Amino acid sequence: MPLDLVAPAIFLVISFVFSMLGMGGSQLYIPILYWLGMNFKHEAIPLGLLLNVVTSASAAVTYYRHGLIRIRLAIPFALTMIVCAPLGAFLNFQVSTKLVILVFALFTLAGSILAATNWRPKKKVESKKAEIIMGITAGSILGLVVGFAGRGGGAMVVPILLMSGLEAKAAAATSSLIVTCAAISGLLGHLPAAHFYPLLTFLTIAAVLIGSQAGSRLMAGKMKPRGVRYVFAGVLFLVAVLLLKDVFK
Repeated sequence: MPLDLVAPAIFLVISFVFSMLGMGGSQLYIPILYWLGMNFKHEAIPLGLLLNVVTSASAAVTYYRHGLIRIRLAIPFALTMIVCAPLGAFLNFQVSTKLVILVFALFTLAGSILAATNWRPKKKVESKKAEIIMGITAGSILGLVVGFAGRGGGAMVVPILLMSGLEAKAAAATSSLIVTCAAISGLLGHLPAAHFYPLLTFLTIAAVLIGSQAGSRLMAGKMKPRGVRYVFAGVLFLVAVLLLKDVFK
């Protein structure tokens, strides 16, 4: 079956699920494009990042319209993450990449458990000052980590937001805006050497737009809190397993 038919069908499903989590889906888009025969560096990564931006931005628009995004937390989180990622790469910390990925995996697994059990901290991040401090602190640390690890940190955002006390819907909504900003930054860095196939690019963008709109609208409007938590738990667990696979391969 041609790539132009297979990829859009698969990505429609992925964008539906990941938009409900406030994640872009590049964790799956990029390896799937590679497995389907695309050049990893010049084709799979740029297209995967582009689809990541489209998925998360489309979901963010829906969540913003429903008033679910915690802007005061999202903006400083996104900006400091973008600024600190190149700094982390420049500093080149003497830390094993596999060790960092292992930390990512364990953190994501913890987020899965928190979502499944509905755990909430006794003291939530609610005041304006606390949200700004939380955004700057978490964004700086995560930016440095993803910078020297050479990996996207989208899967880490939702667990951090859950641990700060946000409800599942607010965590997904806020994450979608953070992930969009970070993904745009990553995409710009890959554009100079990117090669896009026009038909495939158009079809996959259309597919993730449809999927992300359906998923985010379901999450924002009709999905019950328990269902949201179980979707979070399941997908975060899957991402953790994929990360652990990278560690032990």
